[in-house]
Amino acid sequence: MKDHAGTKSFRLARMCPLIRTLTLLLLALPLAFLVASLFGAVSLVTVALILVAIYTWIWLRFRPGEFIVRGDVLEVRWPLKHRTISLEDISEVRVVDREQLKTETGWDVRVGAGGLWGGFGWLWTKRRGIFQMYVSPPMIMCG
Repeated sequence: MKDHAGTKSFRLARMCPLIRTLTLLLLALPLAFLVASLFGAVSLVTVALILVAIYTWIWLRFRPGEFIVRGDVLEVRWPLKHRTISLEDISEVRVVDREQLKTETGWDVRVGAGGLWGGFGWLWTKRRGIFQMYVSPPMIMCG
């Protein structure tokens, strides 16, 4: 966390061991496909390139890099975009664990990137409807 004259800046939390392992496995896939293409599976080059494009898109457009609280706004920054949320629109901020989340939201469906660097995008829940989420333990979510 950085603190500059009324502005607080928070980086995305470090990945938990499970997400870190999943991310490393997913990042190894394009390399594995390229190696396999050297042994005759030439079509896997295309698959590897598509995966690299998807991973790049997730990194640049879905994985937030920084959360900044300045004055009366929260700014979420990605490498290629940013979103400003009025603090008046935020009713509550807290850290929740997996069990608390399940108890409060019920059944859910994620629409977005999950498993590669964390979970980012939209989450539809039975009890709360749809909202944007940015998850990397400890969990950070915006409604």
